[in-house]
Amino acid sequence: MIVAGLPTATAAMTSGPALSSIRQIAITVADVDAALAFYRDILGLAFLFRAGPQLAFLDADGVRLMLTTPQGAGLVGANSILYFRATDIVAAHDAFVAKGAVSERAPQPAARMPDHELWTGFLRDPDGNLVGLMEEKPLSA
Repeated sequence: MIVAGLPTATAAMTSGPALSSIRQIAITVADVDAALAFYRDILGLAFLFRAGPQLAFLDADGVRLMLTTPQGAGLVGANSILYFRATDIVAAHDAFVAKGAVSERAPQPAARMPDHELWTGFLRDPDGNLVGLMEEKPLSA
């Protein structure tokens, strides 16, 4: 499909791994409980789960919102992370690094849910921003 003379991202893609939708956005906050109260109770986002005292997850119409305290050198309000869904996170990470992306952390399991295991890996963009890759791998029967 062409919109205003520009090809869509799908049409512009060549071979290799492709990203689809944004699945999760991390927001760095000073106090997870206070932020959870704001996003859940004031904005009305559906609460999903907590993964320890420093992480809370909400649903924003299919995009997961992760509330987290500063990790590493992060600053409150200054280092949100976009997480892109990958169908084969290890292959995608390796391909992006081969194309010149800087690897921050190779993909690894991050959390186990009742029906899947969440894997995450991280790259850095040219400005040093963290870019997350994620894959929800179904659990074996």
